[in-house]
Amino acid sequence: MNPDALQRLDSFPYRHRVAEVMSSPVVTMPAEATVKQACDLMIEKGISSVLVTGDPGTAAPLGIVTERDALRLIAEAGEAALAAPLSRLMSSPVEGVTQDAFVYLALGRMDRLNVRHMAVFDTDGSVVGILSARQLLRQRAGSALAIGDRIGVARSSEEMLEIVRGLPALASSLLAEQVAPLDVAAVISGVMRDVTGRAATLSTEAMVEAGWGPAPAPWCALILGSGGRGESLLAPDQDNGILHAGTPKDDAWYAELGRRMADMLNEAGIPYCKGGVMAKNPEWRHDETGWRRAIDIWAERPIGENLLNVDIFFDFQAVEGRADLAELLRAYALDRARKTIGFLRNLSLNQREMRPPLGFFGGIQTIDGRVDLKIGGLLPVVSAARILALRGGVAATATADRLREAASLGLIAENDAADLAGAHRILVRLVLEQQIEDIAEGRQPGTRVELARLSKPQRNLLREVLRRIGQVPDMVQDALSA
Repeated sequence: MNPDALQRLDSFPYRHRVAEVMSSPVVTMPAEATVKQACDLMIEKGISSVLVTGDPGTAAPLGIVTERDALRLIAEAGEAALAAPLSRLMSSPVEGVTQDAFVYLALGRMDRLNVRHMAVFDTDGSVVGILSARQLLRQRAGSALAIGDRIGVARSSEEMLEIVRGLPALASSLLAEQVAPLDVAAVISGVMRDVTGRAATLSTEAMVEAGWGPAPAPWCALILGSGGRGESLLAPDQDNGILHAGTPKDDAWYAELGRRMADMLNEAGIPYCKGGVMAKNPEWRHDETGWRRAIDIWAERPIGENLLNVDIFFDFQAVEGRADLAELLRAYALDRARKTIGFLRNLSLNQREMRPPLGFFGGIQTIDGRVDLKIGGLLPVVSAARILALRGGVAATATADRLREAASLGLIAENDAADLAGAHRILVRLVLEQQIEDIAEGRQPGTRVELARLSKPQRNLLREVLRRIGQVPDMVQDALSA
């Protein structure tokens, strides 16, 4: 990806999701309706397209008819075209995008497919809206906006590496345009999810060509950790798993898939996980029974490595394959955790090991002039939000969403939730800005921020944020004791 093109981007497509700009409710007509009836309806509703439906029991639309389609047919066939059924005129299949996708992905897809209208789907595959080019005219849909859709048609790790390498320039541009740091992190995470899902798809295709055959049973690839929360920054590594509906004898196929995924992601600029949290390793690759067994073990013995596994696993999101398998597993995991108060208390005790980097007199502690804002900053907030979410049976994975829902359930005071969410935003900004600077100067990005680059007000704010985070373990203990 051309970094100069990325830096010229409008930020709107990266800050807003399709659900915010789509038209809803959807206007539909049966396939036997006439072109004249469709034109009359579009004029009446002030819209530029209608979806064509089939049998009442069929959820997916058969096709789409736009005002341009109608004008073209009338120009070709004259007045007789008005009596033609929509089944003759419609375009099929209907191209679409999910409602939670960022606008930039929809723009890129429209540009690649050369279409002006797309259906908008929810997670169940039902159509919930229509997105038209007319609604997006104020956006400059240049070639760089195709970043998300480019992943969807990438055929190699080299193509995906080009996109991943463009992320620092994109993040820098968005921050410069005052895009909220967590929104920038959500864009980065979106790319990480898409790349992980694409690696899974390409790996399965390569396996078929190599003689492994298709998947022996339904499956889905999972992204874990910060990618699942939508909070990835610019120093990612792989955190992924596989959930399948097969039997133990099918494991060899999924093991090969996990191995190919990990290799492709590494080649695409997302390094192997140093802790081994990858589907190529058997502990991160199970059928539903195996995953339930793992969750039970973590809940019954929340110590040592089990605690680390919990921190990574409970943020999972499906990125390829059967997402419904993942949601069934999430329901079990939430129910198991919510009912095991001892498990949650052990998780909260572990928080006391995540001490903010403050000295005895409240000064910020540094090593070689830098302060690590992950171990004693981001992790306590993220962990607290996760524990509260598990206590309340909250399915959300983003830290801000978890805190908000925990407050609505009365698990934490609203002002405490707001304070922690604010602290999280501040820390993400500081780390992201440092990562962008480090990458620009040829240094390896991480979570250690150079204190000298912060102004005095920023240092004072950071000190107060870290002091407040020091109170997090007590907040969580109170919530679990209530």
